[in-house]
Amino acid sequence: MTIQAAVLCGGSGTRLWPLSREQHPKQLLALHGNQTLLQDTVCRLDGLAQHTARPIILCNEEHRFLVAEQVRALNVRPRAIVLEPRGKGTAPALTLAALHTLSENDAVLVAMPSDHVITDRSAF
Repeated sequence: MTIQAAVLCGGSGTRLWPLSREQHPKQLLALHGNQTLLQDTVCRLDGLAQHTARPIILCNEEHRFLVAEQVRALNVRPRAIVLEPRGKGTAPALTLAALHTLSENDAVLVAMPSDHVITDRSAF
C-alpha cells in the first residue's frame, strides 16, 4: 500500500488579514516557527510511513512560483504541482489529486490542508 498525500494549498488569503493577503495567503506565511504552514505540512510527511509517495500539491495558478520555491527550499520534489485556474473548494481539488493517483492501484489518498498547525507530530 502506498500513501499519496494531497497537499491542499489553495485559499484566497482573506481570513487572516492584514498578515494574509490575496497574493500571499496564510499557508505561505511562517506563522508558527521558521517554516511556512505549507513547509510544515510537507515536512509532516517525513516518517509518516515507509511507503509514502512524493506529494501532490494543489494550489492556485497565482501562487505556483511561491509554492514551488517553498517546496524546493525543503529539497522535496513533489509528484506534481496541480494548478487550479480558479479556486472551487476542497472537493474539486481532491478530485484532481485522485485523478493523478489512478495509476497507483493500492494507493490511499490522504488530504492534507496546508493551513493547519499541528504541534504534536508523533500523534499525527
